[in-house]
Amino acid sequence: MHHTEVAEHDVTNAYRSLADTVAHDDPRWAFGSGVADVQAEITAPIPDGVDAADLAEYCLMLGDDALVCAQRLSEWVSNAPELEEEVALANIALDLLGQARVLLARAGHVEGLGSAAGWAGRGRDEDALAYQRAESDFRNVALAELPDDLDFGRAIARLLLFATWRLALLHRLLGSRDPVVAAVAGKGVKEMAYHRDYAGRWTLRLGDGTAESHRRMQAALEAVWPHFEELFRASDVERRLAESGVAVDPAEIRAEVDAVLDEVLARATLARPQVPPAGTIGGRGGRQGLHTEYLGHLLAEMQSLARQHPGVTW
Repeated sequence: MHHTEVAEHDVTNAYRSLADTVAHDDPRWAFGSGVADVQAEITAPIPDGVDAADLAEYCLMLGDDALVCAQRLSEWVSNAPELEEEVALANIALDLLGQARVLLARAGHVEGLGSAAGWAGRGRDEDALAYQRAESDFRNVALAELPDDLDFGRAIARLLLFATWRLALLHRLLGSRDPVVAAVAGKGVKEMAYHRDYAGRWTLRLGDGTAESHRRMQAALEAVWPHFEELFRASDVERRLAESGVAVDPAEIRAEVDAVLDEVLARATLARPQVPPAGTIGGRGGRQGLHTEYLGHLLAEMQSLARQHPGVTW
């Protein structure tokens, strides 16, 4: 098959997707939704026995993790050490942005249904959820919001932890009773497998490289590791939805994630950091809207255009 024929038929081709306005009325969906009929998926009925407020909150958790991490990765555009790595990190960010868009759209739809049932939701769309919420309304884990300070090793260390954890989580969510969560997991496991592989290869390259690259990679791990523990701290919402077959209790994937990380670190001649985990305040963390000082700065930049021009579409 000629190259032009591949481009016309390959639905994963980025250039073809940008020009394709037939599949979706909203051409902005060209960026990575990976769902054949986005609107039909987003408006799918809430599974029986599942609380609308809990489902909306869970979609926000998964969506905010992806959105905030994507924003951090996008900071490497024009700043990566090589053009090839700039493209790779940008593509990883776009993968996560695609996951975030579907999940936030689902959260907005479900919260609207919950509002009709008496819950105090407002049925916001994906743009309102991304650009109009305050930092205390975000539900992402702290690891996603940590700054890199243009330290490539730190970006890789964060991505290694994040991708290894999210891949294990999405793999379990393939069987979620919520069709949107399951659909995002179906596409996401392929994306996260690449993200984990990319981070793993760079961890090996830096950890088992020169004395200086080894030192800096170890220091990068030490910097992000305090926020590793939070990834396995289940919220009440996650526990309730796990019982109803929608979510996964993150504690259940701890052994799997540890095994992968231990193997990567051993091959990279790096030591697993022995640092105390970042604590909670009154039992609250990222899942309850309590964040590090870094999220406010990230949101100020990410939301600035939308807040300066409210109601604008593009």
